[in-house]
Amino acid sequence: MCEFAPALQCERTDAGRKMINKFVAGLMTATLIAGAAHADAVHCGKLLDVRAGKILSDQVVVFDAHGVITAVGPAATVVLPQGTKVTNLPALTCLPGLIDAHTHLTGNATDHGYQALGISVPRAATIGVKNARITLMAGFTTVRDVGADGYADVAVRDAVDAGDVPGPRMLVAGPMISITGGHGDDNLLPFEFHHSADGVADGPWALRAKVRQNVKYGVDLIKIAASGGVLSKGDAAGGEQLTLEEMQAIVAEAHKLGRKVAAHAHGTGAIKDAILAGVDSVEHSSLIDAEGIKLAKAHGTFLVFDIYNDDFILSEGLKNGMLPESIEKEKAIGRLQRENFKKAFLGGARMAFGTDAAVYPHGDNAKQFAKMVEWGMKPIDALRAATLNAAELQGWKDKVGELALGHYADLIAVAGDPLADVTVLQHVAFVMKGGVVAKIE
Repeated sequence: MCEFAPALQCERTDAGRKMINKFVAGLMTATLIAGAAHADAVHCGKLLDVRAGKILSDQVVVFDAHGVITAVGPAATVVLPQGTKVTNLPALTCLPGLIDAHTHLTGNATDHGYQALGISVPRAATIGVKNARITLMAGFTTVRDVGADGYADVAVRDAVDAGDVPGPRMLVAGPMISITGGHGDDNLLPFEFHHSADGVADGPWALRAKVRQNVKYGVDLIKIAASGGVLSKGDAAGGEQLTLEEMQAIVAEAHKLGRKVAAHAHGTGAIKDAILAGVDSVEHSSLIDAEGIKLAKAHGTFLVFDIYNDDFILSEGLKNGMLPESIEKEKAIGRLQRENFKKAFLGGARMAFGTDAAVYPHGDNAKQFAKMVEWGMKPIDALRAATLNAAELQGWKDKVGELALGHYADLIAVAGDPLADVTVLQHVAFVMKGGVVAKIE
């Protein structure tokens, strides 16, 4: 070893080797100490503790070189390591980065119905890159992406994780699993094209194979179409599609492989069967009844109601390519969904924030908070749905969803008090993800 440290003038002896080892150990110790001492911080004029439901004044959030929070508390008592770089936000209210549990980053709100047929998988991936940035700038530092053709969402997630493009933390589902002709199939093309969507299969074992295929190509969760949908052609939104037996097979296979299952389900029967099959969340939940709410509570199933986009579908849908039959389906269930959202909340069901971004323009995710308050929640309930609850649904409750020790420094800031007026969340002035500033105004 002496030839690599001539300044020590050591010899090839045991004493020389001991000296070198001691020198190298000292360097390593010094490096570790320096790493441990590194810290950055955000000094907030106010900070929302989402767990306690309180606004705290003059708070500091400290995080290490890995973007993990090491201290949170009053500025007067938190001791900052020497050399800490502090970002001061004296006029803003800080809160955890928001979580949207139902997005489609690889789609645009302007591309529905037959207009969507011209979009290739590579093009969808580039659309996803654009929308990932827009979503992050809107204050959503974590999302679930619940359905994309050709695993374009996997590509976007991997690009974000590699630091190639800016975007939120992502859990992705790949192609939605569906029956032939169901909500997850492509029913726009006529018979002579002989085309079915990537996730289409029929029967328990064929559907298990689709789960395995999705896992093979890198998905984080499984999305199924338990019922028909609003934006699909030729089916009834409330009609059950997958059978209970088929859903049980999918859930068993997914859970065996360590993946949660999200069920698209508008219809009353489909919601109940999905819960009985063991899904982790029911998406949309439009026609849930009292029995379905009780089942969701008993099984600990999260309900994800997308109650903002009804306004956009009815006002902008036709010009964006949505089929006339889709507009009629939305008219039939939109208000019922909002009424059932209120019933589910008052009934004590677990609820996570999810918006179906891509039905409406990405970046407008926070507009749903006002609808949640309008339909029965207090602002803190809506915020917990988009932080603590959504983090638990993601399986990341120890990583995201609150500004607490050991969590990522995913932090946003707004002007005003979101507990008094949730619309302030539509105008995010500061975004930090993992200790890195993404936006500051």
